[in-house]
Amino acid sequence: GRGYVLADASLQGSPLEWARRVVTAFNDNSADCVVAEINQGGEMVKQTLHSVAPSLPIRMVKATRGKHVRAEPIAALYEQGRISHVGNFPDLEDQLCLFTTAGYEGNGSPDRADALVWALSELFADIIYRTEPEKEPEPRRYDYGADDEDEAERSWKTL
Repeated sequence: GRGYVLADASLQGSPLEWARRVVTAFNDNSADCVVAEINQGGEMVKQTLHSVAPSLPIRMVKATRGKHVRAEPIAALYEQGRISHVGNFPDLEDQLCLFTTAGYEGNGSPDRADALVWALSELFADIIYRTEPEKEPEPRRYDYGADDEDEAERSWKTL
């Protein structure tokens, strides 16, 4: 599949301002859900968003790896030409360009890039979080010893 970046709705504002911005972006883009990281005030984020839109579907995610490590699979999708930007997002694109395998080389937080990584990771979850298929269970094998008898043999002997 392909991914399309339709907007960068990032802003610095009060909780009410960013919650309204999130809900507006959700509605404007006919989104299925909002992805929110729980590491930094996750429950507060969820409550703030629900104060503006009580039925807003929110997918809470938890960072267990560094930002640049989480960004690597998304960078691979960009390299494969599977992600396109619909419009110009200079602040976001600057942050994306400052991610390296050693980490983020820019000043401040790569908040816009991190939000994009979470969103695309949710959309491409089957690729990003691929696991090995479960192995079929081995058929049970019985090792019958020389002095073991099966049910049929015991039944025959009792006749």
